[in-house]
Amino acid sequence: MLREINFDGIVGPSHNYAGLSPGNLAATSNAGATSHPRAAALQGLAKMRANLALGLAQGILLPHARPDHRWLAALHTDYARAPRHVQAQALSASAMWAANAATVSPAPDTADGRCHLTVANLVTMPHRSHEAAETLAQLRLAFADASFAVHAPIPAPFGDEGAANHMRLAERHDAPGIEVFVYGEPGGPFPARQARQASEAVARAHGLDPERLLFVQQSPQAIAAGAFHNDVVAVANEQVLFTHQQAFAVQGDFYATLRAKLPSVQIVEVPASAVSLEDAVRSYLFNAQLVSLPEGGMALILPREAEAHPRVWPWLQEMVAGNGPIRRLEVVDVRESMANGGGPACLRLRVVADPARVDPRFLVDAAKLDRLAALIEAEWPESIRAGEIADPALIARIETARARLFALLDLSDLLTVNHAA
Repeated sequence: MLREINFDGIVGPSHNYAGLSPGNLAATSNAGATSHPRAAALQGLAKMRANLALGLAQGILLPHARPDHRWLAALHTDYARAPRHVQAQALSASAMWAANAATVSPAPDTADGRCHLTVANLVTMPHRSHEAAETLAQLRLAFADASFAVHAPIPAPFGDEGAANHMRLAERHDAPGIEVFVYGEPGGPFPARQARQASEAVARAHGLDPERLLFVQQSPQAIAAGAFHNDVVAVANEQVLFTHQQAFAVQGDFYATLRAKLPSVQIVEVPASAVSLEDAVRSYLFNAQLVSLPEGGMALILPREAEAHPRVWPWLQEMVAGNGPIRRLEVVDVRESMANGGGPACLRLRVVADPARVDPRFLVDAAKLDRLAALIEAEWPESIRAGEIADPALIARIETARARLFALLDLSDLLTVNHAA
């Protein structure tokens, strides 16, 4: 049976605030702050527990090798001798944001009836540009069943940042859908990370019907306001699109085309007069998980920052009191991720598939989350200050912690994965 599975990235033991991502205002504003990897990872697990309590299927993706010694060797250096900014890029725990792991097209949308995943190349940012090979290895193991096809990244220079710039709308998860690829145009104050050419290549790789595709430009104003990915200003689930009024370059044309392709679509637009782009970026109102509940209806899983915002929360209260499709709000604490620019939606990759066809080592229940929490409590650093990233003792602890995580999950074979994609 096909259902949506959320695969959350476990926050790695090297989680720190190095401010490596221009255009991500939270990340750059918190550069140099003290991070708390243990708390960050436990917050992520708590969010997964909340999803399980809602009756949702939950999976995990694992932290990458950090520091990335193979990437450093390709730069003809090692961690001890590398400049501080290169050390930070080699140590980044950014793979925790699983929404950037890949773009996913479920079986009902594809020509061969398989679920297709294309790993994102993430070439725009140096600290993320070396994630793809390890992501590819994890996804090819998790989705090794013949019902999946996992593709290597689209080659540079066409930037692809995965599901964070992709939406799917359908009558139901298991029905054929309309896939919406959102791209940016260069020229603004911050990088436009998703290239239309990359999105078109992904659509071809997945064998998608051109009549059920949309390529939509993200508004330059949204990117300039700090919406470095589309999922900072819009999110979709089944037949519902929840979006800011200024999310797309030509909003009216997009809505008209979408309604023509999916007449049942319900568009919930938040007006700029009520919630500005700056409010949306600060609160991560749209970087929420919009999910279908087993008992019917939809819930919006939001960060505490949205609940605390003086304009966002009253608007949400009014929305759920109405007769719209989103009738329930669930608040989660992911403040450590938020301080680096990633909310609830950034932390998960959505895959519509039969859970029985997924490698069970990548699926979790409450008991497995208990075991993960105990290991994280024992092994993850409590804090990392900016000046500590060169400390050999810290690096040894980070590498040991990750190895013990992989051993706990019976995934130690991935520790020696060949990083050649």
